[in-house]
Amino acid sequence: MEQKRVTPERITSLQPNEIFVFGSNLSGMHGGGAALLAYRQFGAIWGQGVGLQGQSYGIPTMQGGVETIRPYVDEFIEFAKQHPELTFLVTRIGCGIAGFTNEEISPLFEKAHDVENIVLPPNW
Repeated sequence: MEQKRVTPERITSLQPNEIFVFGSNLSGMHGGGAALLAYRQFGAIWGQGVGLQGQSYGIPTMQGGVETIRPYVDEFIEFAKQHPELTFLVTRIGCGIAGFTNEEISPLFEKAHDVENIVLPPNW
C-alpha cells in the first residue's frame, strides 16, 4: 500500500486545523521529548496525560508494555474519526523516551491507515 501524506520529522508550527499527536504519560508530566514540545508550543495541559488538549493530543506510552498502549491508540483513532474537520499529525509516539521501536508501535496504528485525517510517520 502506498502511503499518503506523512508526518514531518520535526514539527515546529501547525495550521489552525492541525493537531500534534504525542506520546505522554498518564500523569501528564510533559517534561521531555515531544510531550515537552506539545506543552510549550501546542497547548498540552500539565497534569493531563490523555486526549485533546489545545492543539495537541496525548497518547500514554510510559505505563508498561505495548499492550498497555493499544487501548489509547484505539481511542485516538475513534476520536479522529469523529472529528473529520481536524488533521492529526502523529509523531513517533513511544519511540523516544519510552524506548519502544517503530516495529513495536506502528502496528498499533494499522486501523489509522483508513482514516483520511490521520497523518502517520514515514513507513508506519
